[in-house]
Amino acid sequence: MPTYTKLTAMGQYVPARVVDNDELAAIMDTSDEWIQAHTGIKTRHYAMNDENTSDLATQVAQQLLQKSGLAASAIDLILVTTITPDALTPATACLVQANIGADNAFAFDLSAACAGFTFGLATADKFIRSGQYQNVMVISAEVNSKMMDFQDRTAAVFFGDGAGGALLQATDNPDENSLTAEKLESQGNATVIHSGRVRPITEVAATNYPQTDAFYQVGRDVFQFATTVVPEQMRGLIASAQLTPSDLQYVICHQANLRIIEKIAANLALPMTKFPHNVDHYGNTSSAGVAMALANVFDTLTGPVLLTAFGGGLAYGSVLIKK
Repeated sequence: MPTYTKLTAMGQYVPARVVDNDELAAIMDTSDEWIQAHTGIKTRHYAMNDENTSDLATQVAQQLLQKSGLAASAIDLILVTTITPDALTPATACLVQANIGADNAFAFDLSAACAGFTFGLATADKFIRSGQYQNVMVISAEVNSKMMDFQDRTAAVFFGDGAGGALLQATDNPDENSLTAEKLESQGNATVIHSGRVRPITEVAATNYPQTDAFYQVGRDVFQFATTVVPEQMRGLIASAQLTPSDLQYVICHQANLRIIEKIAANLALPMTKFPHNVDHYGNTSSAGVAMALANVFDTLTGPVLLTAFGGGLAYGSVLIKK
């Protein structure tokens, strides 16, 4: 009998420290009025001191275990999507595995920038459909604050920290919160968005030490890409599933900027009531934003939901969930 993938539980977590626009305006040339007018963002949360990406992801993993009633030993795979890992190695997912005691799982990280959650769901779906894996966690976690240049007001005001995730399980019922369609794409571009660049050495010297670049984006190019190319992908996936935009209960977009979400809603001729969003309070939480927004409405799902995200790569992906 064919194996399908269903979403069983959702979780989300944000650090306690809240940073409003006025606090950022005190250290850079910006204002609450400008930030809200251009982004719709009022506040964001920052991880501080010893709290890192794996800690945020672990909070979500523990929620998923509690909500599902599964023991950690039942988890087969932990997949963490992040561009702000604790370290290049070990994988943040391995740290989460250790933290929750998921001794029977294997774990790895996936880097698709802000499109991470959609790429992660699509990847986990293939493991489950293979028939070898029953219970998979896909957790998107980001501590963007540690990668910001706080003299770059064009980027720093957008981003916040947070984590969201899903427990995926094997099922023989294709109509049970199942992943029914996907479209993942990328356009190789190293200039529009980049973060964490590490330069090669120029000589063999005792003074050599790794140095990492801060996050950088060309905001106008991102806006143009997100409001033209991405909606076309969304329309194509909706049509391939023999649906129309109006058939969707929700459309959950990458929480990059409220103005982008409004533009996509207008492109699809749908009301903003169909676009759950959290960017106003949490900022752009990169790959975590879609997962967190889905977690907010997961218990109210009665119809199909389209998840769409886009980011560095340029990577963009849409996943259709059927209730």
